[in-house]
Amino acid sequence: MNMPLRDQTLESLTFDNRFVQELPPDPQPKNYRRQVSGACYSRVLPTTVSSPKLVTHSREAAGLLNLSEESCESSLFTEIFAGNNLLSGMDPFAMCYGGHQFGNWAGQLGDGRAINLGDVINSQQERWTLQLKGAGPTPYSRQADGLAVLRSSIREFLCSEAMYHLGIPTTRALSVITTGELVERDMFYDGHPKDEPGAVVCRVAPSFLRFGNYEILASRGETDLLKKLVDYTIRTDFPHLGEPSVTCYTAWFKEICQTTAAMIIHWMRVGFVHGVMNTDNMSVLGLTIDYGPYGWLEGYDAQWTPNTTDARGRRYCYSNQPQIGQWNLLQLANAIYPLVKQVEPFQEALAYYNTLFLKGWNDMMAAKLGLKTFSAETDDTLIGELVEILQLVETDMTIFFRQLASITTSSKVQSGNNIPAAISEAHYKPEEITESYRHRMNSWLQSYIKRLEHDKLPHDKLPDELRRQKMNSINPKYVLRNYLAQLAIDKAEEGDNSMVIELLDLLRNPYEEQPERDHFAAKRPEWARNRAGCSMLSCSS
Repeated sequence: MNMPLRDQTLESLTFDNRFVQELPPDPQPKNYRRQVSGACYSRVLPTTVSSPKLVTHSREAAGLLNLSEESCESSLFTEIFAGNNLLSGMDPFAMCYGGHQFGNWAGQLGDGRAINLGDVINSQQERWTLQLKGAGPTPYSRQADGLAVLRSSIREFLCSEAMYHLGIPTTRALSVITTGELVERDMFYDGHPKDEPGAVVCRVAPSFLRFGNYEILASRGETDLLKKLVDYTIRTDFPHLGEPSVTCYTAWFKEICQTTAAMIIHWMRVGFVHGVMNTDNMSVLGLTIDYGPYGWLEGYDAQWTPNTTDARGRRYCYSNQPQIGQWNLLQLANAIYPLVKQVEPFQEALAYYNTLFLKGWNDMMAAKLGLKTFSAETDDTLIGELVEILQLVETDMTIFFRQLASITTSSKVQSGNNIPAAISEAHYKPEEITESYRHRMNSWLQSYIKRLEHDKLPHDKLPDELRRQKMNSINPKYVLRNYLAQLAIDKAEEGDNSMVIELLDLLRNPYEEQPERDHFAAKRPEWARNRAGCSMLSCSS
């Protein structure tokens, strides 16, 4: 990957704040909680903090801005991205948006603890919005304080960069900085609040526009402003679609369906569960956005959700993510319908989403299994049976698919024998393996080996080795397991940032063997099964 030249200083960054220049602001300059109508944003300054200290930064995200390492390690960098200072050209604001939360319309939400500093244009003429999360209250903070704590800031920072290196569309994270101040949080909303270290994350993305930005305007009948925002979005982020028009609006929506489907297929590929797929957490660019109570499947459980708030309904569990993606797209369609006033284009686009997702899922699962192409005749059954088997005994998803690459066409698997050691490595509780399970897993492996043999061509050289390389390029060895993030947080809260930095480096190469770090690829330890922060999490931050 060719990165931009990193020769910029902070003072030489070029800002082009088109959003605030082209769209109407909140006319009220004072920063107090309120309903904001007839506007797309409110101007607001970050809250200064007492003693900011850099935890770490992402050199890859800095490269998007052409920033040198020297600039990132400067005191000015820390002051700016903690919210204590502004560069010339910055014009801070918080966006107004609404959203459906857990299936219900929640009305105005907005950037309650996020403040956009401005849009940087880099040397490749790319637009990157800089946004501080946890930088203080805005008109959209409702009853909250607009701040963030270190644990959630580290989780967002590490996950943003981990997802990027996994090849998953995502917002990025430039830095995480402690504020030197304490923030009171009730982590599990159980009446036991405590003071935690405060922090600010700088997020980076081409745009932070969400489905909810359009929903709030439609809900208020502000159709003229809705049209202005959609036209701005198309001209700024989708110029390839041409000048805004009714035809262009439907093409725009169809593209959002396409990128949303592609994003969720990637989530499913690595076992990622977002945890809070509300419409205000859905990017119109098809980026993973807002890392709260997320998690990776450890034991493969299609009904697992990392969100304590979702524990009963499991609306946002792993297996529901595809259909929730479509449900959210339907809400966006409802919002922009007044600009089109035709039902059919939206129906066609939503059906297109289904078609794309089904094909994408089949192709993705075939690739995870190392198959050259998906063949419905054999692979529907092969994949369906595997998904059922993985849920019979607690099986680590990441380890299972990584280890499956070691199965070869010459492997001898008999139904009545023990499960191959490579596969057994993924089991959390080997004592729960029954004779029936052993027979079923080995029968599946026999079918799998037969399918691999069918894939081989007479002239293929080293087919098993080439397949292993292919599988290892899409089945990661390392993911940001919740317990690893929590261990890094525990150290950071004591002033030791070494594990945050080590995990950041580890996750730069999630598909590569890193023998000296094999312990980071191990199954979740038993002590972490129910420990706070290591299994399920709340939205508290």
